[in-house]
Amino acid sequence: MKAGAVDFLRKPFRDDELLQCVERALIRSAEHRRRNAEKDETRRLLDLLTPREFEVMQLVITGMLNKQIAGELGTAEKTVKVHRGRVMQKLGVTSVAELVMFMQRAGLASAAKHKTKV
Repeated sequence: MKAGAVDFLRKPFRDDELLQCVERALIRSAEHRRRNAEKDETRRLLDLLTPREFEVMQLVITGMLNKQIAGELGTAEKTVKVHRGRVMQKLGVTSVAELVMFMQRAGLASAAKHKTKV
């Protein structure tokens, strides 16, 4: 009955019921616009990353250590530290926890699945 509708009213309805429905719809719309703007901003910042920085970031948010990431990517640990630092700087985060939350806001946290080598 409410497929796609914000709310519904049964006839006859009172004026205050209509106003409450409109108010709820406006609040919901404002929240939706805020979330979309936040997601757009996070994705804009992600576009600043190089492909390698993005790759390192995806491994960082899985909980891997720099040494593990270096082994996974076939690079030096120092190189991973540099990429990781640039990621944090470009995205304006100061911890891995903030980085994970940032990725969640972007809608990409679940996309950072890591396959371990056997």
